[in-house]
Order: sequence, then C-alpha cells, then structure tokens
Amino acid sequence: MNKYTNPFHDRAHSWADSLILEHYSVSELNFETVNHYRERFARVKPDHPWNGLETKEFLYKIGAWGKLRDSSKEGLTLAGLLMFSEERIITEVLPQYFLEYREHAERAEAGWTKRFTSQDGTWSGNVYDFYFRVLAEAERHVWSEEGRMVLREALVNALVHADYGEEGGIIVEKDGASFRFANPGRFRIPIEAAMAGQMSNLRNPNIFKMFLLIDVCKRAGSGLKRMSDGCGRTLAAPVDISQQTAPDRTIVTLCLLPFPEETSATIETGIDEVVQQIEQEWMESGELDRDENFVNNTPNSVTKLPNFVNNELNYVNSGSNFASKAENSVNSDANSMNISPNSVTKPPNSVSSAPNFVSNEIGIGGTDEEEEAVDERLWKMAELARRKKRLAPAVMEELIVRLCHERPLRLKELAALLERTPDGLRNNYLGKLLEEGKIRLQYPDQPNHPRQAYIGADKKQLGRHE
Repeated sequence: MNKYTNPFHDRAHSWADSLILEHYSVSELNFETVNHYRERFARVKPDHPWNGLETKEFLYKIGAWGKLRDSSKEGLTLAGLLMFSEERIITEVLPQYFLEYREHAERAEAGWTKRFTSQDGTWSGNVYDFYFRVLAEAERHVWSEEGRMVLREALVNALVHADYGEEGGIIVEKDGASFRFANPGRFRIPIEAAMAGQMSNLRNPNIFKMFLLIDVCKRAGSGLKRMSDGCGRTLAAPVDISQQTAPDRTIVTLCLLPFPEETSATIETGIDEVVQQIEQEWMESGELDRDENFVNNTPNSVTKLPNFVNNELNYVNSGSNFASKAENSVNSDANSMNISPNSVTKPPNSVSSAPNFVSNEIGIGGTDEEEEAVDERLWKMAELARRKKRLAPAVMEELIVRLCHERPLRLKELAALLERTPDGLRNNYLGKLLEEGKIRLQYPDQPNHPRQAYIGADKKQLGRHE
C-alpha cells in the first residue's frame, strides 16, 4: 500500500495537511496555478517581503513546501500538493480525491445545465483552481455583494474542513435558488459552537493559511457565523447544516433570496441601455455638451478619436505635456492627489467638481477639452454605481470593464468614480476580472508599480513609463 494513501487517518494526532511528501518536488506543481496565486498575493499584499522570494522559498513560507530538520530531507506538503498540483498526481497520494460542481436544470429530466469535475482533463483539478472556477459560475446567480460573501464563506469552509482521504469528494451543487456544499469529514467542534464563531479545530490549517493570505477568508472560526449573520439580508432561510456518518460527511445548504424586481430589470435591459439612459438624462439637463467629436460618442466605441490615449503617434508620455510633468500634475508635492482641494478622495463632489481628475501620471493624449470630455464621460458612466449601493455584481463588473476601456484607471480613481472602498473593489471585482482576462494591469510584470492601473483587456498595450 502506498504509504501516503490516507495520511489524514495515519496522522490523526497531527496536522494532516502539513505531511511532507519526500518524493514530490516542485516539478509536480502546475505553475500556472502557482503564478496565479503569487499574482493575487502581490495584489493583496503589495509591500510584503515574500513577493521577492524564489518559488521554493515562497512555497515554504505559505506552508506548501516542508523540510525535515532531523534528516535534511524536504518536499511538498500535502497542502501544497492539493492546492497547486494536478488531479492525476494528487490521486497518487489520495485515491479518493474528487471535486465537482454542477447546476441542475429546471426540469429534472434535463439533467445538468453546467458541470465540471477534477477528472475531466480540461483544467488542473486542484483545490485552488476549483475555488475560483466555482465562484465564476456560482456568482452569476447572486445579485448582492452579501450573497457573494456567503457563497465564498461556504465554499472555503468546505475546502479547509474536508477530509480528503475519505470517500465522496467535495460536491458543490446549485438547485434552483439553493446551493449545497458537501465535503467528506465532520466538524471537529459542535455545530452550535461553530455557528457562534468559536475558534474552529481546522482539519487543514495550511490550506486555510494559504487562502487567508490572499484574503479569500477571514480568521478561523468566523465563516459559519458570517454566513449566519447574513441570513436576513441575502438568505431566504437559516443556514442548514447536516452531518452524516459511514462515510463521514458535512452538507451546508444555502437558500438565497431571489433577485429584487428592480435589479432583475436592470440586468435584463443590460448595461448598454442603462448607460445610455444616464447620458440622455445629462444631455436633457444641458450639462453635457456632446458634439460629433465627443470621445466614444457611439455606444460601443472605444478608440474613435485620433488623439485618444491609445494613439501611438500622439501619445504624450515623452512630450512636454505629459501629465506627471505638468505644472499642475497630481504628482506634484503641492498638488498631491490626496491633499489637493480637487483630490479624487475628497467627498462628496470631488470628481464632478474637478473635470480633469483622471489626468494623472499615466497620461492621456489630446487636448484639454478632450481630456475633460473623457473625465465627464467616466463620471456619468459611473453614476449608476453611485446611485445604487447594491448593484448586481454582473452589472458592476461590466461597468468597471467599460470604465477601464475609456482609459487606464488606478484603484483610487475607480473607488472615487464608483463610491466604493478600494479594498472592496479589489477583493470583490478587480481580482476576478483580471483572472477572467476582462481587464489587465498597466504594468503586468510589476504588480507593485507605484503607477499601476487597470485597462480594458482588448485595448492595445499602452506605452510603459519607467
């Protein structure tokens, strides 16, 4: 029998996922997954000293690589294998390992409308990638940020508490308005204590640590309580938790509230019509002087003007008019973005009262009038988010993408436009949009660049400013 067949049972009195697999090296990992994790870590913790470490040392710091002090041997930890390897290699160590997501059709005889498993060969099959693949599918059916939070908590709870050596695997299932999260293994503390937020006895503390480091979850023991606290706002019924034996299994069921009528209508009509409606209101009020040269004056236009930021011939990064060199640059000490009377963070009307608020060090081509036109358009496009503090996630994501198509936008600029917190935007939207390839970084090779900005993904690469 493989000595690693069921380390969860063999090591009952120690942390199972810290088991060091001596014969499994870094070469057993899926490096696309590892790079994805490191990029997210760098976004969440841009100044962290671990960002500069080589791969193996970084994996050691997060608990994915282990060292046997008494024998000088080293290797992947079981947590590292589960999070970053591939299904075929993981099942060499844990034959029962299995992950699945499925959505039931409205008619039972129609089967599933969406399904993927760790065994289908179209992706890595590891725990980390499963988390983000499930979220990408499940969050399409959730209308509020609170609902997204509840889903994330339930999913990460299943992944960090699972007994990966037991049968049954981890199954996430959508059936109507309900989501079921089933994982092998039972809670190690009474359910009542877990629901009250008491410190959890984690089965997989290293997997939990890895998710914690990238802000996927909060402190140990808080997940079920956070789900329960959100019941009245986003759940139609209290969180249901059942535990089975032979084999041990935990099932958490969430029944989400339906889309509010107003939000459903917004999604059905689409973001295009919403943005056009807002623009029409502004035109009728006389506050928008829209002529034939207005930037993006057709609904789907992105780079219509000859002096638009993407036009290489007129790009102003090296010219005398580059925004960061100008007398009134937001980078100037006297007129710093965060202390200027026209600062983008000055409430409540800072952006609208400063029409050139986005003319920062990234630079925008064209005349002052064209720059102001872009600023005006950004402000008006984002009005929907400022009006509605509980926008459907799909609408907010589309709005962010469209804003980033207009010009490169920094996190603080997006936060000011949308009236959302920078952390909320980064954790709830920007990371997901980057992962899906809908936006990209202005400096993809330097996540911590001081002038980092987000760009619509189908725009041409802008010049780099070193």
